[in-house]
Amino acid sequence: MKKVLIANRGEITVRIARACADYGVQSVAVYADADLDALHVRMADEAHGLDGNRPADTYLNIGKLLAVAQRSGADAVHPGYGFLSESAAFAQAVIDAGLVWIGPSPAAIARLGDKVQARKLAMQVGAPLVAGTADPVSSAEEVLAFAEQHGLPVAIKAAFGGGGRGIKVAWRMDEVAGLYESAVREAITAFGRGECYVEQFLDRPRHVEAQVIADTHGQVVVLGTRDCSLQRRNQKLVEEAPAPFLSDAQRERIHQSARDICAAAGYTGAGTVEFMLSASGAISFLEVNTRLQVEHPVTEETTGIDLVIEQLRIADGLPLSITQTPVPRGHAFEFRINAEDVGRGFLPSPGPVKVFDAPSGPGVRVDTGVVAGSVVPGTFDSLMAKLIVTGATRAQAIARARRALKEFRIEGLATVLPFHRAVMAHPDFVSEDAFKVHTRWIETDFANAESAAERPEPMPDTTLYRTAIEVGGRRLSLGLPPELLRGLSSAASGVGAAPGAQASVVADAAAVAAPVSGTLQGWKVADGDEVAQGTVIAVMEAMKMEMQVVAHRAGRIAMSAAAGGYVAAGVAIATIG
Repeated sequence: MKKVLIANRGEITVRIARACADYGVQSVAVYADADLDALHVRMADEAHGLDGNRPADTYLNIGKLLAVAQRSGADAVHPGYGFLSESAAFAQAVIDAGLVWIGPSPAAIARLGDKVQARKLAMQVGAPLVAGTADPVSSAEEVLAFAEQHGLPVAIKAAFGGGGRGIKVAWRMDEVAGLYESAVREAITAFGRGECYVEQFLDRPRHVEAQVIADTHGQVVVLGTRDCSLQRRNQKLVEEAPAPFLSDAQRERIHQSARDICAAAGYTGAGTVEFMLSASGAISFLEVNTRLQVEHPVTEETTGIDLVIEQLRIADGLPLSITQTPVPRGHAFEFRINAEDVGRGFLPSPGPVKVFDAPSGPGVRVDTGVVAGSVVPGTFDSLMAKLIVTGATRAQAIARARRALKEFRIEGLATVLPFHRAVMAHPDFVSEDAFKVHTRWIETDFANAESAAERPEPMPDTTLYRTAIEVGGRRLSLGLPPELLRGLSSAASGVGAAPGAQASVVADAAAVAAPVSGTLQGWKVADGDEVAQGTVIAVMEAMKMEMQVVAHRAGRIAMSAAAGGYVAAGVAIATIG
């Protein structure tokens, strides 16, 4: 390899670009219009635009990505995580284009990325797992039939998903149909495929996973465990390595099952095998993520292994730099720094980053995709940065984490920093005697006393205005940011108002305010309907997450926003009079 196209954005692209520099190869970034001036664009050796803002038009567009690879002279592709990282079709397209795919084979991705087939493989090698459907379900009626046979709660999961997307948990029979439809929609949005399967949902389980690395010479090594139980909406917020409060037998069962599954699948590259650990101590296989995980740095810090460098080595045909599970060197935490408002139930909060003062000092690492002056768009994931803290012991890592979180200052938009500070003072998580958190702990046990943050400033228009110019007889495409055009227009006309400014926030008691800046995906009621307080009236989508909009009072609804349009947080989408 000489030049690597990184088919992603944000902090993971920055992370991979740095690894490429360490490994001695060049990096190529790509960007949506909203990411024109993003940190990952500046960090790579070169960057190319994808002409658009929606995921489908940019980071999920295989044709555009391969065209950039050809245009830039890249000879390899790293997918990062999310987007197309677990797409067998993308991996095959990269290989068919004569490029090196930095990841597992398309066959391994297809086999393990299909969650139903992965469950079957896990059964074959003797890994523990709960009851689930043998194949994807085709209707809500099939989900109801499974729930009647095995009992509630049940989890409806995207068969070709990962990263917590496209998962809905039904606790009552009357919510199954709506949650099935929501899971299918979310799966299509995030992964391009809507097939879902169903399995028993373990109440109050821990989420424990094993990091696997495998080369093309037949070596499969488990690097250790991580605990990722602190989650909201099935999305992890805090991870640590090694997973604490496991018995030797539990740890060995997880290691062996992960190794056996990956070996049976002919796996190569970095991958993660995830398990649920019930309150009774029972282990159940969950899924295999056929890519690099967001939380990979905690494993790096406790093993001394650079996982991205290992990915590059494997893609170059080199053997692993380690041949057996290492003894952990200390303990590490990772805190995902998301643009979310804790006081509003972790609602996504896109907007401008006015201040970004990261902590430092002993045991502190910050992987970021933003700096002061960056804008976090509402089109993509809410992850801005990751704080990784390491200590010789879990207790020392906790002390350092408290210090680092106290130092961390971000202004301009809401973040999850208040939650992280609170959880690092909570005995359920930091006690030396017990570990009481579980995957629904935030929803069921965490007393969220954080007040809602101030709404960020309206999001700027990030669509590039495109035209063509001729330079030296050669026609070139030119993309101009709207801020530049508005500045030129204002200077020429003497008018300071920016065209296309978003509607202002409405303070009418009858108004139904958009809870988040995002797309109004659809209405659940008709214009003029009588609605009761608490009725779900609409569904919004922001940062790849679905959110329900409920009626704040009873009355007749009058809609003022159309389905499919973008709405800023706080702006009225309807009135109930």
